[in-house]
Parts: sequence; C-alpha cells; structure tokens
Amino acid sequence: MGKFIIKKTNTGFNFHLKAANGQTIATGEVYKELDTCHNGVQSVIKNAAIANIEDQTVENFEELKHPKFELYKDKSEQFRFRLKAKNGEVIAVSESYTTKANCKNGINSVIKNVEDAKVIEEIE
Repeated sequence: MGKFIIKKTNTGFNFHLKAANGQTIATGEVYKELDTCHNGVQSVIKNAAIANIEDQTVENFEELKHPKFELYKDKSEQFRFRLKAKNGEVIAVSESYTTKANCKNGINSVIKNVEDAKVIEEIE
C-alpha cells in the first residue's frame, strides 16, 4: 500500500507519493496552504485512476485528452512522466528513469499505489 507524505517547505507544503517499499514515485508542487496540498493529493488519486498514457517519446504520438500521464524525455535524455488533471494542470511529476520501461513501471506504480494510499502529515 502506498502513502502520501505531506511536508512543510520554506514556502508552503508539498507531497510525495511513496510506494510500499518506501521509494518516492511522484511528487506534487509546492502549495501555499495545507488544505490546497490535501486537494492536490485528492486530485492525484482521482485522476491517476482514469488517466491514459501519452508516449511523447515516439514520433507523431497521438495527443490524448486529459487526464493523462505524459511520458517524455528530459534535456538529459532521461525518461520522466507528469500527471495532468482534467483541466490540463500538472499535478504530479516523477524522478528521472534511464529506460522507458522503468518509467512505465513508475506510472503503473502510481496507479496501483494511490488506490488505498494513506495520507500522512509530517509538518512539525
């Protein structure tokens, strides 16, 4: 079972989705308020379950409707994904992966781990 860890930053709050093994698989933006950070977590839970995967690493890829996971290569040629909500806003991003297969595994891990994820505040 995954878990969302909400932490305080210098400028607000953000969350990290962690897999059952404790590895971070997605991170949210920094929110000014704790309540809006919780809303971000709920948006990830809701959207990840119904999002398709848009593979932007292939030529002439098909642009899909939101919500979606966008799988892409960054400037250093590493694979990453970002989850976009129905309104097109980025709500979670991944770390970098050396292979597309590992990046797809990361996406599948998000989908699997958000289903029953606990939300834990570590804001002391």
